[in-house]
Amino acid sequence: MTGRLLLDENLSPRLAAALGETFPGSVHVRDLQLRGQSDEQIWAVAAEHSYTIISKDDDFRGMSLLRGAPPKVIWLVVGNTSTTELLRILLTHSTAIETFITEPDTSLLTISKPRP
Repeated sequence: MTGRLLLDENLSPRLAAALGETFPGSVHVRDLQLRGQSDEQIWAVAAEHSYTIISKDDDFRGMSLLRGAPPKVIWLVVGNTSTTELLRILLTHSTAIETFITEPDTSLLTISKPRP
């Protein structure tokens, strides 16, 4: 079973389409007319529609630590990374992401850029 990802606006919209085969139903905030909306609004939509938020934004990490799930949050600690490299990192972690999404007792997954 895979989960749907909601990509925050600090990530490229192209990632949603590229991740679609591995995580069907994944969308970017712009696809849901959420571009420019508050983190609170994005959080509410993700919770209501069973999305896992994926973001570089530390605010979502903080919200997850304070509130728990839903929604679940994948926090990316990758610095300035090209969309191609970020896609590679996410696909490398796809099994861990799928496990995280289905694990009922966790609300936050941190993914870091691998060290050279």
